[in-house]
Amino acid sequence: MQKTIAASLSFDGVGLHSGKPARVMILPAPADHGIVFYRADQDRDKNRVPAVWDKVDQTPLCTRLVNARGVSVSTVEHVMAALVGCGIDNARILLDGPEIPILDGSSAPFVRGILGRGVQFLGRPIRALRILRPVMVRNGKAWARLIPHPNLIIEFSIEFEDTVIGRQSKMLNMANGSFVRELCDSRTFCRKADIDQMHANQQALGGTFENAVVVDGARVLNPGGLRHRDEAVRHKMLDVLGDLGLAGAPVLGHYQGHCAGHALTNEVLRLVFSDPANFEMVDCDARMAANLPGAGVHWNALPVAA
Repeated sequence: MQKTIAASLSFDGVGLHSGKPARVMILPAPADHGIVFYRADQDRDKNRVPAVWDKVDQTPLCTRLVNARGVSVSTVEHVMAALVGCGIDNARILLDGPEIPILDGSSAPFVRGILGRGVQFLGRPIRALRILRPVMVRNGKAWARLIPHPNLIIEFSIEFEDTVIGRQSKMLNMANGSFVRELCDSRTFCRKADIDQMHANQQALGGTFENAVVVDGARVLNPGGLRHRDEAVRHKMLDVLGDLGLAGAPVLGHYQGHCAGHALTNEVLRLVFSDPANFEMVDCDARMAANLPGAGVHWNALPVAA
């Protein structure tokens, strides 16, 4: 059955890109509402921004949604991952500006809030997106694809010159709460040289050691170090789950990515929806629903660091 959160919750922080204060509230929503952002600082006739793939405006550093009236919401990937990973199908997300607060750079604060409130079952079947044919996109050495599989599998690999990251790869079946256990507390990361350049260009102004892992060659500059030895690839997988959440329904398929970012994952979804032969929408029976990412998640699954 479709789910929403049992009670509203709110989060305060700063926007990663603007460095300005930001607040977001997650509110319950009825069945078949989907996940929709609402800008409280905009007029009601233009403040609705649906969390769907065709509203994505490509940016290099985050996932940004823009509605038909030009109203945008940036950095949606971490809250989207939390909602998908906790099995929330319907939510109203109210924010007071153009950017979701970055919090600690992971999905863990959102997951804590959702699990603390609990869920409400809405009496309607879950519709899922089943991948029927392989689709693939490439940009230089980076690539991403979706291939048929009865569950959602995420497989990712990265390569960085900084030896503290180097080459990392991981594959997870997203059933049985593995997102909450394995991925939700993994933080966004960047190279010191890149963040210095971004700050010089007035980008990522809210980035600090409190909300991002900063690496420099063989060193992690954050005083607390890493939460996981392979935290970098885990965070990439977290981003993938959030970006796949923009399909508008749980995805049944095997995602594979190499050095891919938000843009390539969105291009994969665009390619899926470009041909009806690539997919089908199905009502989930009890067995299928039991293998979706949010099935069976509970508070004790949260990592200690979260």
